[in-house]
Amino acid sequence: MSLEQWTKVDDYFNGLLAPSDPALDAALEHSEAAGLPPHQVAPNQGKLLHLLVRIQGARTILEIGTLGGYSTIWLARALPEGGRLVSLEADPRCAEVARENVERAGLGKVVEIRTGKALESLPRLAEEGDGPFDVVFIDADKPGNPDYLAWALRLTRPGSLIIGDNVVRDGEVADPASTDPRVQGVRRFTELIAEEPRLTATAVQTVGEKGYDGFALALVTE
Repeated sequence: MSLEQWTKVDDYFNGLLAPSDPALDAALEHSEAAGLPPHQVAPNQGKLLHLLVRIQGARTILEIGTLGGYSTIWLARALPEGGRLVSLEADPRCAEVARENVERAGLGKVVEIRTGKALESLPRLAEEGDGPFDVVFIDADKPGNPDYLAWALRLTRPGSLIIGDNVVRDGEVADPASTDPRVQGVRRFTELIAEEPRLTATAVQTVGEKGYDGFALALVTE
């Protein structure tokens, strides 16, 4: 099997189950024109996030890592009336592009994008009494994942869902000797999830137009 075949299969499923629409297409085009890296989730992965939020019955979402707001739109569209999404983005340029994309999608009153390092924004959320969040989506710098998990636990409740993206790293996550700090960040993140008595979790490998990767799902149980 090859990336070409994986992409072909993604195109088939996306065409039927996650078709493009003007707001999402515009978000991708605007992000590319602004020079943002193409690190957003694939359409079928965005649809999966959307479905998880709806299955969860979530009213509040915390997203760590906004990029151009593509996943933000998928997540926010799943919220009921009165729902709210807070997204944290370290790069001011990405945050600016994401705000424009979110506004274009008609979600400006649902989504709040905060600019600054997540490890500075997260304590402020706690100080402001924000949360608990029903869903937390972690898709930022991987070395920071262990710290993001700790804050996710502080800002959730029993029944909340924590989702970690890009946890397979082309299979390198299975290599304990890897010198890649992103791999080591994901490994420690996964180990902490396994050790945490308040969580029950799994991880799933994926292939597709974004290559070989995967995600982790952790349910807060107590």
